[in-house]
Amino acid sequence: MSPLISPSMLSADFCHLADAIKMVNNSEADWFHLDIMDGVFVPNISYGMPVIKAIRSKAEKPLDVHLMIVQPERYVERFKEVGADILTVHWEACIHLHRTIYQIKNADMLAGVALNPHTPVAGLEDIINDVDMVLIMSVNPGFGGQKFIERSLHRIAELKAMIKRNKSNCLIEVDGGVDLTNAQQLVDAGADVLVAGNAIFSKENPTEIIHQLKNVK
Repeated sequence: MSPLISPSMLSADFCHLADAIKMVNNSEADWFHLDIMDGVFVPNISYGMPVIKAIRSKAEKPLDVHLMIVQPERYVERFKEVGADILTVHWEACIHLHRTIYQIKNADMLAGVALNPHTPVAGLEDIINDVDMVLIMSVNPGFGGQKFIERSLHRIAELKAMIKRNKSNCLIEVDGGVDLTNAQQLVDAGADVLVAGNAIFSKENPTEIIHQLKNVK
């Protein structure tokens, strides 16, 4: 089965954002991946509500919103208001993770949990049946264009085994250094959703790159 492709809009040319949105709309991509950074949880600041609302106004596909922020529970309903369809929070940023997951679900969004490269996958065992998606960070969060951490393949396989063991319907998303050189390995390890930014938007024909990623089996 082909993976879902979620182009990371942080890598798009923001001087021509409407063109980038149109490209994703017309491509084989499945979602728009939106990285929200607060300069506290990660050492970078990206964009916020006005940009998400603007993308939502032109996007014809679901918005896959990844919160790299502290105290994400403060903003759950607001992200729904501006157009998020999927909301992913970091395990490391949530004191009451179970409560936050159901806050997201009660706001009528799919709930995802992201893990930094150093966070043990095993910690998800008690919550794997409550989440719709787990995002494995295959680089340290905060900046685009980083090198893929090879250990991520083992973590994806470990997570896939946990999902099967618990008969969960949870998807596995991978973000960080994803490109055509490792997409097949990621899918073979168990990834369902591939997030790619620089690998797509830095190319002359991003639609073709999306096509190639989508057709990894």
